[in-house]
Amino acid sequence: MKYSIIGDEDTVLGFGIVGVSGKVAVNADEAKRAFDELIADKETSIIIMTEQVADMIRSIVDRYLFTESFPLIVEIPDRHGPNPDRPGIRELVNAAIGIKI
Repeated sequence: MKYSIIGDEDTVLGFGIVGVSGKVAVNADEAKRAFDELIADKETSIIIMTEQVADMIRSIVDRYLFTESFPLIVEIPDRHGPNPDRPGIRELVNAAIGIKI
């Protein structure tokens, strides 16, 4: 099982320190290119993306989030913190199961 990250330079560097390979993306073209490369790599089973990078290619990311089983895509905040417009985990779970917890 291989992990990879797509994000800003600081995030990719931080994950690289603990052995996670990554690709820096600062615009939508770079984000799409990095994402396509990781999707094509059949050894990659988890793709970690910063929320900001995922938002750059949201339609592509959502297609894999909601229709594909692998790789698993995990979105994380970057060094500036979570996106304030993004629902929290509680809201996502409520929407997924249809029950307010």
